[in-house]
Amino acid sequence: LENIVTERFWRTIKYEEVYLKDYESPREARKEINSYINFYNFERPHQSLSYKPPASVYGLGVIQP
Repeated sequence: LENIVTERFWRTIKYEEVYLKDYESPREARKEINSYINFYNFERPHQSLSYKPPASVYGLGVIQP
């Protein structure tokens, strides 16, 4: 089950971030992907979590309404 979650996470990063951008350098890619991971965890609503971000559900950040 953990592998499924990890594979889904990386698929999401690829389709919503990496494939949409043309990075100028590896440094820029790391920066942008890191920003996306923060967005994914703290802002992006997830259907399986009642449209809340994971950080609010698992107590890792500011609780969203």
